Amino acid sequence: MSWDFALILFVLLVLTGIVWCLDVLCWRGRRRRNAEAAALACRNNAAQQDAEALEQECSRAYEQAARPPWWIEYCVSFFPVILFVFVLRSFVVEPFRIPSGSMLPTLQDGDLILVNKFQYGIRLPVIDKKVIDIGKPSRGDVMVFRYPVDPSVDYIKRVVGLPGDVIEYRDKVLRVNGQVVPHERAGDYYEPDRASYVGEYREQLGTVAHDILLNKQAPQDFMPITRYPYLDQCTYFTGGVRCTVPADHYFMMGDNRDNSLDSRYWGFVPDANIVGRAFFIWMNFGSPSRIGGFD
Repeated sequence: MSWDFALILFVLLVLTGIVWCLDVLCWRGRRRRNAEAAALACRNNAAQQDAEALEQECSRAYEQAARPPWWIEYCVSFFPVILFVFVLRSFVVEPFRIPSGSMLPTLQDGDLILVNKFQYGIRLPVIDKKVIDIGKPSRGDVMVFRYPVDPSVDYIKRVVGLPGDVIEYRDKVLRVNGQVVPHERAGDYYEPDRASYVGEYREQLGTVAHDILLNKQAPQDFMPITRYPYLDQCTYFTGGVRCTVPADHYFMMGDNRDNSLDSRYWGFVPDANIVGRAFFIWMNFGSPSRIGGFD
């Protein structure tokens, strides 16, 4: 997964960086001295011959002695590229691919998105430890995070509950701190996963207006799929669940409310699992017109 790629990229960065440093500090000067010695030996040992031919022969001897081994040449060439990619995806933006329809209609299966890596704080790559606290997730943000049940897997959902919030989802109605989150019918949407049409609604979650999918006639019960941390902060009942979000945790839900495995089933996302805020679709090979930002 992305963590494995980050580790591989880090290892390549370290290896190529060590070779680059040794080449700059030691090996490059040694090759230059050897090349100068080879050119001098060529001139001293040359038989009587044309001056131009002698110069060409000695130049070839110099270039051959100065040329680094292939593995040094590759490492020195790739190090700046690997460094740029590592810094970019670790601290600025990182690309992700949407693997399912749980965020329909906002994000479709196959969307290639960009994730802001610094908005919620600067984290050390690979170990993902926050070292500089810049900001916190806001209600309504679309956020990428490491799945609490299996941190090697990246998930993407919308932030519904902030630390201290009381979230209730009962009979297809979402309440935050006792207040109903308003939504209005916006039409019908064809859901590919179920090969059928489902109601599309415009929801106002805090300051963010976004679309959700909701089948108000379909029954839906919730039960935890695992005994997750702070399970005692949640109460499950017929047709719904109510949770109080612990400190430094977030309650996440998919926009495809009847087809999303989210905090209603596996609990809260700790701050330590946050990857970043998704903000831009940069490509969808099946639908190129989807390029652009989203709510």
